[in-house]
Amino acid sequence: MKFGDIVTAVASLTILDTLIYSVLLAVLIPVNFYWGPDVAGIVSVLLASLIVGYVFAAKIHEESWKGAIGRIVVLSTVVLTFASMALFANPYLGATIKEAVEGMFSTDGWATMEWLAYSQMVLVMLVALNVVLALVFTFIGLYAGSMLKRGAKK
Repeated sequence: MKFGDIVTAVASLTILDTLIYSVLLAVLIPVNFYWGPDVAGIVSVLLASLIVGYVFAAKIHEESWKGAIGRIVVLSTVVLTFASMALFANPYLGATIKEAVEGMFSTDGWATMEWLAYSQMVLVMLVALNVVLALVFTFIGLYAGSMLKRGAKK
């Protein structure tokens, strides 16, 4: 699989993920579903990679399918990591983190430095969780999608 094909697959995956995520958020948030953004993120990555795996199955199986899927997974995880880090600019995220930390710890005497340290720890954990979920669910979706198309030809 050529690098241009990998970039096209990742761009397709990113666009599909964004569209599916937007629709799922529009459905899950109004029903006051607390885990809505998390479920929408996981399902959108899985569905988008399933579709991309199906569409790019011939290119994936041209050579080593593990290598092709691996390269797509790594590049798409980098893109999804930057996208998730961009969400940290949302001003409500800091307030949400503060509420969560206040619910877990006694924060009465905390200085600004402690708040910064715990907030940064939460952000790093969120990025790490997004990376792991992106790696796992993108691989599963690409593998399953490419196998669906391969099984349909036989």
